[in-house]
Amino acid sequence: MNNPKFQVFKSTANNEFYYRLRAANGEPILSGEGYTSKQSCFQGIEAVKGNAPWESRYDRRDSYGNYTFNLKAANGEIIGRSENYPTSGVRENGINAVKRDAPNAPVEDLS
Repeated sequence: MNNPKFQVFKSTANNEFYYRLRAANGEPILSGEGYTSKQSCFQGIEAVKGNAPWESRYDRRDSYGNYTFNLKAANGEIIGRSENYPTSGVRENGINAVKRDAPNAPVEDLS
């Protein structure tokens, strides 16, 4: 994979739609909750694109050997959750990738 992108897919377990944002290296860096409709999932992606550039929207979580972040909308609702990172520095790289890549990332519909 050469370019960062959002991927939309449908779970066979619950028939809900999900998105994940993949970095340029193909690794997932952010994912969303389950949506009952594809349109709602696309709206979730638009919310991520609009909120990603804002530092104040990132909620960092630390526990021993596990560092994560949540991306929140202006109203405080979580709109994306990160992968688990082994260090806070690697987590910051993930946040910077979301800030840089999400606003203009194309959407690939795998459903």
